[in-house]
Amino acid sequence: MSWNPAVYLAYADERTRPAMELLARVPLEQPARIADLGCGPGNSTAPLVARWPDAEVEGIDSSPEMIEAAEKSGVRARWSLADVAAWSPSAKYDLIFSNATYQWIGDHRALLPRLMSFVKPGGAFAFQVPNNQSAPSHQLMRAVANEGAWAKKLADVRGVFVETPQTYFDILASRAASVDIWTTEYLHVLEGDDPVFNWVKATGLRPYLDALDTDERDLFVAQYKARLRETYPKRDDGKTLFPFSRLFAVARI
Repeated sequence: MSWNPAVYLAYADERTRPAMELLARVPLEQPARIADLGCGPGNSTAPLVARWPDAEVEGIDSSPEMIEAAEKSGVRARWSLADVAAWSPSAKYDLIFSNATYQWIGDHRALLPRLMSFVKPGGAFAFQVPNNQSAPSHQLMRAVANEGAWAKKLADVRGVFVETPQTYFDILASRAASVDIWTTEYLHVLEGDDPVFNWVKATGLRPYLDALDTDERDLFVAQYKARLRETYPKRDDGKTLFPFSRLFAVARI
């Protein structure tokens, strides 16, 4: 799946805020080694470096474009190109942190325990994932994919994998000393034309767009935009309101 750091960072403040709020709940004083899994262009790594300037911080991402952008970000961290699903470090970390990454990887019942095994005793495992797969923005995306001439081509497009808070508790609790899980719904106030489309095209829409040729992509986008405008209308003040739910978890090992 292709990634465009510039498109992703068009809403940098909104995408970084969950990382900051997750970080605020991490109960560690002076972790020595930190891994940011799915670091993207470094926007989620920067708060880690700022909070613990003496720590060894590593940002890991599977996208060469994202790692290239992170290397240019000026954030003091070591950057590594790796697939989180297969990542296996040679030494353990005090904190494994992830902001909006695990939803792209299936089988969390296997994934999360494996990643937790790379955390030192007394350390923490913290992650945040979007929790909006049932939101109109994503329901409409799937509807347009299923109803068009491209339906067969998009039938096996990479999905998003998010479990319930209760399931995450069951996965984490038997392997942790304590577990803190919560959800938050943000009301993003967006500006400009087709802002909800501009938001999702950087993330959830990418697998659909990557699977289509140019003519199909243009028609898909036109139909999807039209439905989004009806569901998320621009207000008289020019702003568009976009509710967005996220799920957070911090496990102390």
